[in-house]
Amino acid sequence: MQNTLISAAVFDGLGLHSGKPVQMIVRPAKPGFGIWFRRSDLPGSDLIPARWDAVVPSRLCTLVANGAGDSVSTIEHVMAALAGCAIHNALIDIDGPEVPILDGSSAPFVERFLQVGIAPQSVPVRAIRVLKTVEVREGAAMARLEPSDNLEIDFRIEFAEAAIGRQEKHLSMANGAFVRELCDSRTFCLQSDVDAMRANGLALGGTLENAVVFEDGEVLSPGGLRHEDEPVRHKMLDAMGDLYLAGGPILGRYTGLRAGHALTNRLLHALFADPSAWMLVDCTSQTGRKLPGMGVHRGDLPLAC
Repeated sequence: MQNTLISAAVFDGLGLHSGKPVQMIVRPAKPGFGIWFRRSDLPGSDLIPARWDAVVPSRLCTLVANGAGDSVSTIEHVMAALAGCAIHNALIDIDGPEVPILDGSSAPFVERFLQVGIAPQSVPVRAIRVLKTVEVREGAAMARLEPSDNLEIDFRIEFAEAAIGRQEKHLSMANGAFVRELCDSRTFCLQSDVDAMRANGLALGGTLENAVVFEDGEVLSPGGLRHEDEPVRHKMLDAMGDLYLAGGPILGRYTGLRAGHALTNRLLHALFADPSAWMLVDCTSQTGRKLPGMGVHRGDLPLAC
């Protein structure tokens, strides 16, 4: 079954890069609606699709825009939360150009979604089944999709910063794994990156409370890490959100090596450019139980949430 929210979920916070207050309201939607954004600060503007072919290249985040150029950025964390909670239909009203960063993870979105409740809709979920391997590369970075019975994410990162280093993790995303294992993992950066971004008028809403900041082998953020491998978990979280721009759940194994938002989007372009590499399937009850978020409940949230 497709799912939506029982009632609206409201989020107030700052945009990571603008530093300006923004309110976002995630509203229930009818079966088959999908995920769309609406800029409530731009009266009369068209809806903005949360879809792979609406992504505009952006170095630091995932940004989508409609044909008129109206856009919403930093959508990856809320998209990951929607995917991880098996919410397939939602209209997202936002009164600015950037999704609030909140604590830098998906956990606040997940917690609120589970608090307001998720309603089943009597229409089968349509998933994208990967039929053959598709891969894209850029320098030392690689992203790949290959066939699998359910969504799996396999990720590896390598950083010169000693406190990060090389990390790798593999997870099947079935049965609430996203909520239990990934949703509370925060975005991360080096202090030197923060300084450079602020010098260019970016990361104005970034603090040690909404990102993990590293410097000279140390974690500067209060309380330290939520997981020893929090950086690679956050990269998996980002991939989860970016993959949900496929327009529905993916049945396939995603592998990322030093991959980021742009490379994952290139991977979706490559997948959909080859009609023999994928097919749409109506999920049976058995397949549906393997989808991310199906049957998830508040007890799956990490204890810190």
